[in-house]
Amino acid sequence: MEKYFENTGRRKRSVARVRVYEGSKVSTINGKPVTEYLKGFTKGELYVERPLIVTGLEKTHYFTAKVLGGGITGQVDSVRLGLARAIYKMNPELKGVLRKEGLVTRDPREVERKKYHQLKARKRPQFSKR
Repeated sequence: MEKYFENTGRRKRSVARVRVYEGSKVSTINGKPVTEYLKGFTKGELYVERPLIVTGLEKTHYFTAKVLGGGITGQVDSVRLGLARAIYKMNPELKGVLRKEGLVTRDPREVERKKYHQLKARKRPQFSKR
């Protein structure tokens, strides 16, 4: 059994469980290599692996991630946050480096709920005086 450091990341409606291992295998998301999983995503794999690159661990460590919910943007951002959290759990001294790059802060923005008598969260039916 390989030793790993695990943490979760959340963004919008998606939740990612990320595990960081020591070694040089291919990083995966939901069992697929990162490049294959993010084929249609414009930001690409460098965006997801930014925490590893910033800390200089891209050659010595790899990660696996299980992601549920949301769309591709939320999933990618949740994996990125989970990866950053797992890295500073592994080595607390790296937290300052990750914070400087803005990789430690969780984005709190969520979708506003739809209200009754309205079409969407804020969109209303057209008002008629007569």
